[in-house]
Amino acid sequence: MLSIILSLVALVVVAVNASPIELEGLEKRGLATVYTSCKNANQVALTFDDGGWIYEAHVVDTLNQWGAKGTFFSCSVNSCIYRPSGECIYDKSRMSNLTHAYNSGHQIGSHTWRHLDLTTLSWDQVHDQMWRTELAMQRILGVSPALMRPPYGNLNNNVRAVAANRNQSIVTWDFDSGDSVGLTVQESEQRYAQIAKQHPKNILTLNHETYASTVYTLLPYALKTLSAKGYKFVTVAECLNLAPYKKSGTTYKPGKPDGSWNC
Repeated sequence: MLSIILSLVALVVVAVNASPIELEGLEKRGLATVYTSCKNANQVALTFDDGGWIYEAHVVDTLNQWGAKGTFFSCSVNSCIYRPSGECIYDKSRMSNLTHAYNSGHQIGSHTWRHLDLTTLSWDQVHDQMWRTELAMQRILGVSPALMRPPYGNLNNNVRAVAANRNQSIVTWDFDSGDSVGLTVQESEQRYAQIAKQHPKNILTLNHETYASTVYTLLPYALKTLSAKGYKFVTVAECLNLAPYKKSGTTYKPGKPDGSWNC
């Protein structure tokens, strides 16, 4: 009986000191599902992180030429690793890239706002990083991503709890092209050649659209090499049998930029 009383007191103390966001998380008491690989046979999900960068339109056009679908995990501001100072997801060119990818039938996922290591942040901070990117997608595309990829693939239960609170699932990968860790394009091609030779049931890739070598050389090689093995190129949502975007009681519609559209 004493232990029950103490537990109730502890919950009251937490409730009194918690923010509304934290209370929302306590009420949900869930952890988001983490997907590390696809489910369906003979499918490859090509994913591209850190967009929408200046090469995104070319990635989209290349995928379209192959009849392939890809997934773009997008972040928002110059802190998304490669951004020149001051660049923002609401810049006209970046919105155009995202719209082109979305209208071409490719999937847009969340890579959070500033590409921070989410495992170093509090609940409120993680929530803010996710929410800002979702809001941008609602404004620009009229949709809210149901799938997110944490920067660096780093996650913990706090990240999973916030994602669950936001009705999102988490996606990592089972094949890394190595383009972001210093591999040459030839070394990345060797990785694709090796995985093609192994011919697993399916492949969930990690690439970055911020490297010209990935966009202009590695991507065509990957498409040619994996296509020769009979794989079909699909979105992450399709390879997982999931909806790409969250359903809501409110129907989102692309908006018109105003003074609130800033980073």
